[in-house]
Amino acid sequence: MDRIDLQILEELQRDSQLPIALLAERVGLSSTPCWKRVKRLEDEGVIERRVAIVNRKKVGLPITVFVSLRLAQHEERGLAAFAAAVTALPEVQEFHRMSGDVDYLLKVVTHSMEGYDAFYKKLIRVGALSGVSSAFSMEQIKSTTALPLTSVA
Repeated sequence: MDRIDLQILEELQRDSQLPIALLAERVGLSSTPCWKRVKRLEDEGVIERRVAIVNRKKVGLPITVFVSLRLAQHEERGLAAFAAAVTALPEVQEFHRMSGDVDYLLKVVTHSMEGYDAFYKKLIRVGALSGVSSAFSMEQIKSTTALPLTSVA
C-alpha cells in the first residue's frame, strides 16, 4: 500500500459516496486508475464495506453503556457459544475480548434505562457470568470511525 492508497482511504473515510472523478482529482489520478485502486482495496479486504453513519440520538438510542464481563468458566467450546450469542444481540455495537481483570468489554446502545435493564436480562441468560459491571456514558466527547492513516505512512 502506497501513499496514494492511503490518501484514497482517507478521503473515503470522510465520504464513502465520493464520486470517483472527484476522488481521483483529490489524490492526483485520472478516474480509471483511481477506480482500479479502489476496486483492488475492496477486493483485498482493506475496504470492508461502505455504510451510512446514523445519529443514534435522532433515532431514539441516546444511552451508551460500556459493560465489562467476567466469565465463570473459560472452556474453548463454551467461549465460542458465548461469543456467538452476544454477537447476536442487536444492542451490542462493539464486543472485545480483553486482557486484564475483565474477559470482555461491550459497547451497548439503548433507548432508556428500562431498555438497558431488558438487555441486561437477556445478557445474563447467555452464559455463566461471574461478574457484570456497567458504566453509563455521561457525554460522548469524540466518536469516529476514521482510522489515523497518516500515522501509518
